[in-house]
Amino acid sequence: MKADEWLDVLMSLRERRVPAVMLTLLQDKGSVPREAGTKMVVSLDESWLTIGGGNLEFQCIAIARDMLHSGTQAPRQETFALGARAGQCCGGMTQVLFEPWGLPQPEVYVFGAGHVGQALVGILATLPCRVNWVDQREAQFGAVPAGVRCHHTDDPCEIAHNAPDDSLFVVMTHHHPLDLALAETLLRRGRYRYLGVIGSQTKRQRFDYLLEGKGIARETLDTMRCPIGLPDVKGKLPAEIAVAVAGEIIAVYQGVA
Repeated sequence: MKADEWLDVLMSLRERRVPAVMLTLLQDKGSVPREAGTKMVVSLDESWLTIGGGNLEFQCIAIARDMLHSGTQAPRQETFALGARAGQCCGGMTQVLFEPWGLPQPEVYVFGAGHVGQALVGILATLPCRVNWVDQREAQFGAVPAGVRCHHTDDPCEIAHNAPDDSLFVVMTHHHPLDLALAETLLRRGRYRYLGVIGSQTKRQRFDYLLEGKGIARETLDTMRCPIGLPDVKGKLPAEIAVAVAGEIIAVYQGVA
């Protein structure tokens, strides 16, 4: 194992735009599983390297993931006594530094891989967000930008229902009934930071009528943006629409909309 393997891990995470916490053993007293300077990297879903395993590592991973969930960027130190009560038989003591690395990035879900969806995903892939691209038609994805996660599924509504809280959702599929089903799913689940559905004002009025008939409250419908995109960005070309929608998404995740 290379002494700087942790650096390779962090560089890989940066390319993938995955936030993480780096753990470092600062000092040790008595018998400990690893010496001072040992490092480990933890993301929400994975971990790399080790600070010794056992209950110590279990506790540290839990702390790191709590930090990631809360979005804190402040480093943190914790001291652990490695006795039988803590589930470790070493009997020593160690101090661990937790350093957040990489800002938490908003999750964006784009439903639809048509011309506008392709143009929009191309822009979003260059921004500080985690892009999820969803379509029932696998062949539509074509050339997928680096870092974009594709979801080929027969049930896009299931992906919408199970997405993380505070995600941003853009609905622009090839099928109006599917747009309606996705809008209903997302409006009922709530807990989103942005919900936009592509379409005209006429489509908006029709969707409002149908969704109110399904029991969606007026104040809930008001949280759905349709038409979508910054109104000052005109044009009907896919790239022009994508720029308008991307600008609206940027304004939302930067907290100015």
